Amino acid sequence: MSQTFTKAMARNIFYGGTVFFLLLFLVLTFDTTRALPARDNRAALTPTVAHGKAVWEKNNCIGCHTLLGEGAYFAPELGNVYKRYGSKEAIIGFIKSRPVEGIPGRRSMPQFNLSDKDLDAVAEFLKYVSEINAAKWPPNIQG
Repeated sequence: MSQTFTKAMARNIFYGGTVFFLLLFLVLTFDTTRALPARDNRAALTPTVAHGKAVWEKNNCIGCHTLLGEGAYFAPELGNVYKRYGSKEAIIGFIKSRPVEGIPGRRSMPQFNLSDKDLDAVAEFLKYVSEINAAKWPPNIQG
């Protein structure tokens, strides 16, 4: 015997589903808010890191690079560049050595002619980002 789907049943399903997903949203929001201080590396924020982020944004680095999976996919992910290069000096040296010309068909990072203060700040920013616990996100970071 088939049962008729009534307006009352539809209303109960709608309200029940709404309450369920609202509660689920609140629980997940609370859990994220609780876990964030241990994962976001906020203790390492310094004026130099903030300056490095400003230089990053001013030069639109995210227009070519990804950072923790966000941004363009033209150039390598930089969320782990500090771990790959191992030191601020290596990152600064790489940025200073741009562009590498003479390889036909190969992309090349432009020379931004950053000051030593700006280079140090960008390297500090990239070090800060590499220490964020992103729970292995994004998967398959280049490097």
